[in-house]
Amino acid sequence: MSVLDAIYDKVVARDPNQPEFHQAVKEVLESLEPVIEAHPEYISIIERVVEPERLIHFRVPWVDDAGVIQVNRGYRIQFNGAIGPYKGGLRFHPSVNASILKFLAFEQIFKNSLTGLPMGGGKGGSDFNPKGKSDGEVMRFCQSFMMELWRHIGHNCDVPAGDIGVGGREIGYMFGMYRRLQNEFQGGVLTGKGRSYGGSRIRPEATGYGLVYFAREMLATKGKSFEGATVSISGSGNVAQFACQKVLYLGGIPVTMSDSSGWIHDPAGITHEKLDYIMDLKNNRRGRLSEYADHFDGVEYTVAEPEPSVSGLWNINVDVALPCATQNELDGEEAKMLVANKVIAVAEGANMPCTPEAVEAFQKGGVLFAPGKASNAGGVATSGLEMSQNSLRMSWTRKEVDEKLEAIMISIHKNAYRTAKKYGREGDYVFGANVAGFLKIAEAMQAQGVV
Repeated sequence: MSVLDAIYDKVVARDPNQPEFHQAVKEVLESLEPVIEAHPEYISIIERVVEPERLIHFRVPWVDDAGVIQVNRGYRIQFNGAIGPYKGGLRFHPSVNASILKFLAFEQIFKNSLTGLPMGGGKGGSDFNPKGKSDGEVMRFCQSFMMELWRHIGHNCDVPAGDIGVGGREIGYMFGMYRRLQNEFQGGVLTGKGRSYGGSRIRPEATGYGLVYFAREMLATKGKSFEGATVSISGSGNVAQFACQKVLYLGGIPVTMSDSSGWIHDPAGITHEKLDYIMDLKNNRRGRLSEYADHFDGVEYTVAEPEPSVSGLWNINVDVALPCATQNELDGEEAKMLVANKVIAVAEGANMPCTPEAVEAFQKGGVLFAPGKASNAGGVATSGLEMSQNSLRMSWTRKEVDEKLEAIMISIHKNAYRTAKKYGREGDYVFGANVAGFLKIAEAMQAQGVV
């Protein structure tokens, strides 16, 4: 048994009921064998990096519109702060538990490291479900949540952002309560804020735009581009919408999107006009994609299997696939469908949407594959840019932020590509991203001693 196997077994033994976290740790550890051969002194670093620095778990009581007291669980995981304040989103969803948040926070360490910005890794959230709740209920929950969280965060300590179930509305309610409790306007304590009180341009678009920038760089290594390429996208939320938009800007042809009820295949392509319809449908009317199929001619609609499966969507013949829905949505059999249909590139827009079996199928099939810690880092990168603007007390233009985002994604791609090539693994972006992200963390942790 190798040292890394022993570390992984210890992780599983300590927390046996956290499969998502185990999956994330295993993927990283499998990449670090050659690093340990060259740097055996990093073994103790690895033993520490797989254990969160701090896990905060608290009760969130709130009163619904009927006057009934409800109780949810709140979490904040401050996983690693070696290179900067903890940074990572808050997720409000019934599926939230310690395992999912630990996996997300662990991934965030390496994602933030890859951006080149001084940000550590963290994540948090609650099993609260904002869907179907009134604005008043959401506000009361967010205020109660912040009444505990505020004592653990700050612009030089921990800077949360949004994630699934946490958008501008929720960030606004939490920021207002934090400002009242702290008795000061600390603009950099939360990112994803509204423009009127310190938010950044391009932040809503950032993850989707960054995803497509990274995929573009991957395609370029094979002399390919998005011009005329067909693209399958899963999901229909923020990431999927803006990934679709950027694909259109680059001349690509998006043909699929999905939600928890089903998925659409539009062989003619989702145009700018059709995307506007989807954005209004999902963001304003809170409708289902079946309405898109009813509204436009020639669109196929398939009812989904139980969430998160979108089985069948990945059997569409496309050049590029962008899974943007949720973790483990694309399995090994679906990956084999994409390989058989000669997909050129797959880039993760969600966090860990591809199962280990799917990743293995892509790599064996010679498909360019980008892990989420590299390809969906645009969101946190732009959150970092928002923090910079807050510190400088200024606001950059949309063009300036987009240019900085594009430069960061190009840099992440170069770093992952070159690191993989250095270790004889050219084209293996999983390996390159894991190792490049880890080396920066390891150097900082080594310099700071046993803390």
